[in-house]
Amino acid sequence: MSQTAQKAPGTTGVPDANRWKALAFIAIAQLMVVLDATIVNIAMPSAQLDLGISDGNRQWIVTAYALAFGGLLLFGGRIADLWGRKRAFVTGLGGFAAASALGGAATNEAMMFGARALQGAFGALLAPAALSLLAVMFTDAKERAKAFGIYGAIAGGGGAVGLILGGFLTEYLDWRWTFFVNIPFAIVAAAGAYFVIREPQGGRNRSALDIPGVILSTLGLVALVYGFTRAESNGWSDSLTVGMFVASAVLLAAFVIVESKVKAPLLPLRVITERNRGGIYLSLGLAIIAMFGLFLFLTYYLQIVKGYSPVKTGFAFLPMIVGMITGSTQIGTRLMTRVAPRLLMGPGFLVAALGMLLLTRLEIGSSYAALLLPAMLLLGLGMGTAFMPAMSLATYGIEPRDAGVASAMVNTSQQVGGAIGTALLNTIAASATTSYIKDHIASASSKPQQQLVQLEGMVEGYTSAIWFAVGILVVAATIAFTLVNAGRPDMGPVAGSGERDAEDAMPVPVVAH
Repeated sequence: MSQTAQKAPGTTGVPDANRWKALAFIAIAQLMVVLDATIVNIAMPSAQLDLGISDGNRQWIVTAYALAFGGLLLFGGRIADLWGRKRAFVTGLGGFAAASALGGAATNEAMMFGARALQGAFGALLAPAALSLLAVMFTDAKERAKAFGIYGAIAGGGGAVGLILGGFLTEYLDWRWTFFVNIPFAIVAAAGAYFVIREPQGGRNRSALDIPGVILSTLGLVALVYGFTRAESNGWSDSLTVGMFVASAVLLAAFVIVESKVKAPLLPLRVITERNRGGIYLSLGLAIIAMFGLFLFLTYYLQIVKGYSPVKTGFAFLPMIVGMITGSTQIGTRLMTRVAPRLLMGPGFLVAALGMLLLTRLEIGSSYAALLLPAMLLLGLGMGTAFMPAMSLATYGIEPRDAGVASAMVNTSQQVGGAIGTALLNTIAASATTSYIKDHIASASSKPQQQLVQLEGMVEGYTSAIWFAVGILVVAATIAFTLVNAGRPDMGPVAGSGERDAEDAMPVPVVAH
């Protein structure tokens, strides 16, 4: 028995026999990249002490990675389309492993910062190649839902796993192992990918590389990410911070103009102007702003206010991981082929906002079981449910020649969202903390009372910033409800959504029995 249906553009309709094995190795690589984003944060104090890095320079352990990764993502996505995703994926893994070895063996700050920049550069090649491989290998709607459910769970929960692993490695071994641990991940994923992944034919984009686009996008994104990173430490009115934002706006505006004129653009504007993808990039970026701020505040709250060890802090995030895996693989995967994506994304972001709303009640003596656990469960469930269809729809229906850059845009929205979230919410928290301490410190006569006011001020800062995060998640939900108008995967093109929408709507997969 067989059903006749439309095929996803550029596919043969015959699924790759090794696609599930390939997913396992893609998942290992994705876990490694996501782990690295948080695992190094736990190790930073020890690494700073060992390598003699000053307080002023320590931010470059994170910033060097963020600038290279965020700035080169679009270029990495285009290289994946040009070389082929499998080659870009294996090359990215090899480079990431070598850079991790260099970081683990670092003897001074220059070696550490260089290793982190190299990790970011190879990560920018690896991340879009991984996501676009899934996009071109899984074309059946139900299989695609399962594959992206697994991928979404890893993308969402991997950061929290990194906190646990980072705590264990730093506390019981040595901070250098937070780098060395990447090497076995990379070797297994690269070897598996080399022998198992068979990329569908005809999906490469062999057009000449858009050099002006590469330069403008890289410089524009680097300026934007650095502007937000600098704002966190030097303030929003700092002349260099303002200069970075102005430069970024000019460079990215010039990039858009160039992309609309050149014959073979780095980022074809059709990728981002299609309303579903545009809505996903926007809502996903906003959700990540809220998430990154929360990771930061809860880590500080648990370690400084509650006195948790790094390992205990990592385990405290487990309910969020469980929620994300459940939301992604059980709710998102099961409903993806039955309801329109916006009916998963919008409610998902609202459930996450509800979890965030609970955290506005945070106090010094708040109970973990009564407040933090349910809040993190709701956050995880909501984000997992929303991330899964977002990851899938961002690349579904895309022409195979654009799969790499479309995947890179998903990563770019997350990377820029992370930089904005850390800087913006940290600034709001710091301002509220300073204001609270200024108003209450005079009434604290003894040292213990002054220390209590300091801690109360910190918590006041966190809750003030979390209120903003609630609002950001509500805006993300509104964007998902209004802009994302694709139907269920088995409904075919969205009626009345315009020529471009009809071309890029989620197609009906081939089902053969």
